[in-house]
Amino acid sequence: MENSKPYRDFGDFLRGVFPYKVQKISINAGFTCPNRDGTKGFGGCTYCNNQTFSPEYCHTEKSVTEQLEEGVRFFSRKYPDMKYLAYFQAYTNTYAELSSLIAKYEEALSYPGVVGLIVGTRPDCMPDALLDYFSVLSQKKFVMIEYGMESTLDRTLTRINRGHTHTESEKTIRRTAAKHIYTGAHLILGLPGESREEILHHADVLSTLPITTLKLHQLQLIRGTRMAREQEEHPELFHLYTADEYIELVIDFIERLSPSIVVERFVSQSPKELLIAPDWGLKNFEFTAKVNKRISERKARQGRLFDPNLSPSYFENKGIALRS
Repeated sequence: MENSKPYRDFGDFLRGVFPYKVQKISINAGFTCPNRDGTKGFGGCTYCNNQTFSPEYCHTEKSVTEQLEEGVRFFSRKYPDMKYLAYFQAYTNTYAELSSLIAKYEEALSYPGVVGLIVGTRPDCMPDALLDYFSVLSQKKFVMIEYGMESTLDRTLTRINRGHTHTESEKTIRRTAAKHIYTGAHLILGLPGESREEILHHADVLSTLPITTLKLHQLQLIRGTRMAREQEEHPELFHLYTADEYIELVIDFIERLSPSIVVERFVSQSPKELLIAPDWGLKNFEFTAKVNKRISERKARQGRLFDPNLSPSYFENKGIALRS
């Protein structure tokens, strides 16, 4: 499908894959994370409160089928012929016994109208056996694996208690894409300790990887998180972007991003009762409209500053570390 926007849009991507309208339905399948249960650490990522991810119907006491049923009931009121993608979103959705994982995925796929899976996970939680399952499944159903990278800088990953390295992210993304599975990545812009140029350099690094889709989120301080306490104690270590500052940042970012990567999202919207800052008072679609308006004013476009000849070896030869 021809792209009508100055960046590769996720809606256009889905329309190119499906001949009908599809909607993601979020599922909380009751998983945890290796940096929560003691395998790699405790407390989880310093910025994370998973309540920010889950719609009202997403509660762990409900089965996968019950959550899908409520989600379909909500969305089908407006679009009765819509199909659905089961989105395993909260926590690490590949972190359990293989048989348990597959049972939950198959339960979702057996629900009427569900035509595929999107599975959110960490790059250090994709065993070969599970990747093989997804590879076979992707030949029959839509499958996307979405990896939380969050940053390409190891010092940042350590600071936010991710429990994995950027090298692990790169290796797992390449393993997944090599299986011909749609591969998504998630990045937070504005994490503490990262300069503006370092943030923009993430785009250079990501552009060397076989990523299908990318979600960009602004840093948000959420009640009850370690990062919120850190910011309260040391506000000088944080830069919380205004809406206008962040708009300029994401436009600069996508101008350096490979035009082959689908931009799924620019921002995240946390529940108001959990959000400390920044509170821009904008819904996601309102923010996206502002981004599109500013892109038009700047005559910007995705990939304008991207050079396809800039391979990983180019960066190494220039003395630019892809991992630090």
